[in-house]
Amino acid sequence: MDTMTMNFVVRILVAALLGGAIGLEREYRDKAAGFRTHFLVALGSALFMIISAHGFQDALVSPEHRLDVSRIAAQVVSGIGFIGAGTIIFQKNVVRGLTTAASIWVTAAIGLACGAGMYALAAFATLLVLLGLEAFNLFLRRFDAHRGNKLKEKEIED
Repeated sequence: MDTMTMNFVVRILVAALLGGAIGLEREYRDKAAGFRTHFLVALGSALFMIISAHGFQDALVSPEHRLDVSRIAAQVVSGIGFIGAGTIIFQKNVVRGLTTAASIWVTAAIGLACGAGMYALAAFATLLVLLGLEAFNLFLRRFDAHRGNKLKEKEIED
């Protein structure tokens, strides 16, 4: 395996691992899109980015032709938006699935960053996603506990 191919394999592997980390958190929360979904979205996004940036080099037969590597990345964003929309449910005046849709969307961005070789940016984004998801759950647990104590105090007063 030549060094360029090995570099691409590493990009896809890192994307899959980072996406999988987000997916594990969603899986732990028992959400519809878990490890496998996030793993595949990140891996696929990285692959599309690599193909976009490097897969059409042989198609350039003259200097007049230009390669726009952002076109496939833009289509990944659109396609993931479509998948994310499918995870959003409006039922009994309650919207569910927005966080899952957003996590799939950001996982695609992390995959694109890995595909572009921007490992530090992708890792930092993954850390922020995990921090945001976990910090929000911690906040909700504390808020619910506080609210539960207030309700218990009110019941005792009544």
